[in-house]
Amino acid sequence: MVLDDVAIRRALVRIAHEVVERTETLPELYLVAIPNGGVPLARIIAAQVRAISGLEVPVGILDTTLYRDDLTARGVRPPLRRTEMPSAVDDRAVVLVDDVVSTGRTIRAAMDALMDFGRPRSVQVIGLVDRGHRELPIKIDFVGKNVPTQREERVVLRGLSGDLEGPLEVVILESDGGAA
Repeated sequence: MVLDDVAIRRALVRIAHEVVERTETLPELYLVAIPNGGVPLARIIAAQVRAISGLEVPVGILDTTLYRDDLTARGVRPPLRRTEMPSAVDDRAVVLVDDVVSTGRTIRAAMDALMDFGRPRSVQVIGLVDRGHRELPIKIDFVGKNVPTQREERVVLRGLSGDLEGPLEVVILESDGGAA
């Protein structure tokens, strides 16, 4: 196991403090989660930001599936997931939240998808786990933990009770032939 629930929550508290410290216009903060793993993480971070600053931070959910540049390379069309954006992102300080960042392709797709919801003032990225392996020049602004891995390994955020609502853990799984 890479991170247990206590370590994940500790990292998210630290990240929330960093977000509050580095966001010049905190009332303009808007968290945007990338499904599936980014959703519970964004909700935890929003609760922590509220506890630190007293501000209620909107949390959007943004499906990146149709914006990916590697759909044909994967051979199988993945199912669409829900998008729930409570408002436009115009002039907001948007922070994209993802569970595991590797090549940067999901983050790039999220940035493209985000533009359908307006023009943010700034876009930053939270990655609970940063594996490296960048194929695109994507910077992770807030990192929970850097985890060196082999390309063929999979790093996943999963819930101990089978869903992402209960206690969480990050584990490294053996290759299944797909990209992580």
